[in-house]
Amino acid sequence: MRVFCHHIYEYKKGLRNLILHTMASKDVDLAIKKLESNGIDYLIQPVSVNKVNIYFGAKECVDVINCFCHKSLNELSPEEDYILGTLLGYNQVVQCARYLKKKEASPAIRNAS
Repeated sequence: MRVFCHHIYEYKKGLRNLILHTMASKDVDLAIKKLESNGIDYLIQPVSVNKVNIYFGAKECVDVINCFCHKSLNELSPEEDYILGTLLGYNQVVQCARYLKKKEASPAIRNAS
């Protein structure tokens, strides 16, 4: 929970607009209590029986993540992966390279005419 609390601190100080924190399922109730007491929007995504991902931060960012949160991270489209990385504050040039690599590897969708 120490890292989780530090993520809240970083968000409140304006260092990040969106945080993705993976934690043990047993700690999720405490995490929700902390987020709600700080008025922070969040979204919970189960990862496994023992782990969850918690996305939290600016409402607009959480709302965007909510559009594709029903998938596991490895199932995201190249565009969704790019959006997530950018919102999490990853290096934009690295994200562009990652996007292009994923886009090149994904099967092209052809128009049936």
